[in-house]
Amino acid sequence: MTLPDLIETVENADRAVAEDAARVRQHPVTHALGQLSEVADQPPMFALGALTLAAGLVAGERRVAEAGGRLLASVALATALKSTVKNIVTRTRPYVLAEEGRYESGLQGPVGKHYNSFPSGHTADAVAAARAVARVYPEAAIPAYGAAAAVAAIQIPRCTHYPSDVGAGALVGVAAEAITDLAWPQVAPVLDAALDALRRQRA
Repeated sequence: MTLPDLIETVENADRAVAEDAARVRQHPVTHALGQLSEVADQPPMFALGALTLAAGLVAGERRVAEAGGRLLASVALATALKSTVKNIVTRTRPYVLAEEGRYESGLQGPVGKHYNSFPSGHTADAVAAARAVARVYPEAAIPAYGAAAAVAAIQIPRCTHYPSDVGAGALVGVAAEAITDLAWPQVAPVLDAALDALRRQRA
């Protein structure tokens, strides 16, 4: 199978799922879960990371501060990566297909929220954050990954993303956190120095 054939197959499957999902798009449960998933949007994620980092520094809790720093860095990188892809790939969102019966995809096409379905930013941020937290708190891995999976899954029935958007977003999140983890040995001494400085101030 050639790459164009593969892309066409994936797009056809995505569109079929989106058409089915449109039937439950307006359901109260879909709406409620969709609203909850907005916690994985960039501003809340950045705020969560920054607040966790600050709380760890103030309390002198290195593990908490590291979790916040890793989360903040991973989400920032995931946001940068997904934004780069969105600026290249044009794909109308499923709600455009549901409301107008229109589907477009390609490279360097129209821009704007109606045309930037690929990849799912909410999924990218949720996965990056979950992996960052699990890296520091392995005991929290199951609930963290469960929350990320829930954020990813609800994007389909709420018609904001196709299944392949969600899959690509998850890969972006994994990559962003992996890169952050590779760079962390260079960041850790800065965090330790900040914690030591705060401890000396309180002494």
